[in-house]
Amino acid sequence: MYSPQRKDFVSLTLGDQHSRGYTNGKHRRQSCWRKWKQLSRLQRSLILFLLAFLFICGILSYPSLTDQWRGLSDRSLKEDWVEMDNGGLRPIPPGLIQKIPPGVVPGVQDIPPEVMPEIQRPSIPLLPKPPAMRKPPSKRGPPVLQKRGNVSDWQVKDGEEAMVKRDEDGGKEAKTVISWRGAMIEAEQGTELQSTAHGKEGTVADVEKAASLTPVTVKAVDRVEAVREAFRHAWKGYKAFAWGHDELKPMSKTHGEWFGLGLTLIDALDTMWILGLKDEFEEARKWVETELAFSKNVDVNLFESTIRILGGLLSTYHLTGDTLFLDKAKDIGFRLMPAFKTPSKIPYSDVNIGKGTAHPPRWTTDSTVAEVTSIQLEFRELSRLTQDPQYQNAVEEVTRQVHRLEGKRDGLVPMFINTNSGKFTRRGAFTLGARADSYYEYLLKQWLQGGKKETELLEDYLQAIEGVRKNLLRQTSPSKLTFVGELSNGHLNPKMDHLVCFLPGTLALGAHNGLPADHMDLALQLMETCHQMYAQMETGLSPEIAHFNLQSNNGRDIDVKPADRHNLLRPETVESLFYMYRFTKDSKYRDWGWDILQSFNKYTRVPSGGYTSIGNVRDPVNPVPRDKMESFFLGETLKYLFLLFSDDSELISLDKYVFNTEAHPLPIWPSTS
Repeated sequence: MYSPQRKDFVSLTLGDQHSRGYTNGKHRRQSCWRKWKQLSRLQRSLILFLLAFLFICGILSYPSLTDQWRGLSDRSLKEDWVEMDNGGLRPIPPGLIQKIPPGVVPGVQDIPPEVMPEIQRPSIPLLPKPPAMRKPPSKRGPPVLQKRGNVSDWQVKDGEEAMVKRDEDGGKEAKTVISWRGAMIEAEQGTELQSTAHGKEGTVADVEKAASLTPVTVKAVDRVEAVREAFRHAWKGYKAFAWGHDELKPMSKTHGEWFGLGLTLIDALDTMWILGLKDEFEEARKWVETELAFSKNVDVNLFESTIRILGGLLSTYHLTGDTLFLDKAKDIGFRLMPAFKTPSKIPYSDVNIGKGTAHPPRWTTDSTVAEVTSIQLEFRELSRLTQDPQYQNAVEEVTRQVHRLEGKRDGLVPMFINTNSGKFTRRGAFTLGARADSYYEYLLKQWLQGGKKETELLEDYLQAIEGVRKNLLRQTSPSKLTFVGELSNGHLNPKMDHLVCFLPGTLALGAHNGLPADHMDLALQLMETCHQMYAQMETGLSPEIAHFNLQSNNGRDIDVKPADRHNLLRPETVESLFYMYRFTKDSKYRDWGWDILQSFNKYTRVPSGGYTSIGNVRDPVNPVPRDKMESFFLGETLKYLFLLFSDDSELISLDKYVFNTEAHPLPIWPSTS
């Protein structure tokens, strides 16, 4: 218990005695009692306090008492706050408790040296706060919830409410933590529990293995229920702060509008039905019945409205049989048709659904190839249901034109197409990312939707996959990760959007339906790469765009530029994980999906409800919340996670349904159609 401060204090005390003249031999022979009596009251008090402090520390170090404290201290390392000498706060990383040797009272002095870099920046010592030092929640809040830096009043209030709720529930609620500067999210859900590979209860071996790693109580994790809980939490925020609006802004507890048509609610309808959330579905259905109207004087994007609104309504109709959703689908489908009134029959990007007019963007007469070729599944299905051929005729004319257009490269299409001439615009890159991605997806899925009869679609798809192999496929150094780059002006750019991670699932779906076996081989390789785009990030979440190293210049396979470090809660990787698990039954794909869900819970979950996109996946201390929950988080990401963890392989059978690019399942047509 030595410290320089205590040495200085003793020196000062003795120096004070010398100044009073107690230096001759006679006084040195005086009794200790007389010396004690001649000290001032303050000096005696300080000396007694020091002796008492040393005595207490000695007692606490005794082995029998140490054993009693060990469980609490281990728990504090997993859950409690750590304080830094600069006043900042950050949680101890998950998994650290498993690296501390058994039988050791956790403390920084006891942590193995190889573990320290995970919790300590240079020159910033971290000490776990002992349980006894917590302040009672009856006051304004525990020290970690006091207002700091740019933490606002509402964030402090959220923390207090969450802590009170936890106490009222007997400690079952996850404790709220501050894991980035000025933003509050909830602690990782279930990180202390031993997860399983099969979505429900773990085996005895799983529990025994977990028990050997940590003294924390081990429970089996129901992964399916964890997804339901995540959905309810996101829905809670949407219902409280954005009901009937397009998007939730969870940090500011408000909403954002794109078209003013309740995008999140409509996108989530079939997800709620699939997850079995009957109460939530019924309240959403009531809003659709009483509030949803498409007669507004508003411009909407043809592609986004088709995949989210038309696709969501058609899917919900098929799952429920409720004609309310079919009637609404007919309404919006009819109002989108003016987009096809162009000189080339290639549709404009924007439609005013109230006025019945359409136009291209203000800055160009081009549409993106993905937008005009990724609306076919929905309009074809609308024609089948209504027996009105105008919808199918319009979109299949686009497909026929693109099929015979010049300007492709080994089946790969450019990014833009002109709505006046109907020809490709020679700008941009050949890519499977933004502006081209779902063109390739819909080639295969239209072929499946129509009963594998439309051979031109299959030919275009097979040619495109060979074009990917020939022009875009490369491997990284040092780990030989296979990735899909972009071809620009004859040069390969080793850049891959997260959007490209739809491809492993699409390749696997084709192989499942009789396409070449080497498609599945490529799917397996790309799935590993998409997984690494998450695993190699400090938050466990993928960036929007990754750049891959072709030469081992820094020992890393993946680099991320500052402008590309955001994560929008996108679904493409978990989408492919769902397909890969359905076709291979390899439990590692479930484990990878579980890791992603835990990272979402740790870094994007907002305590008042909802999840937020973040700006920096490389900074777990300050991932920079962006205050926006995209509708596809409920419409796609959580839906695919639920289906990934579900043991019911007939729940949305891939032999009976095909998913549109917004994860809305539409039926494969009967052979008589």
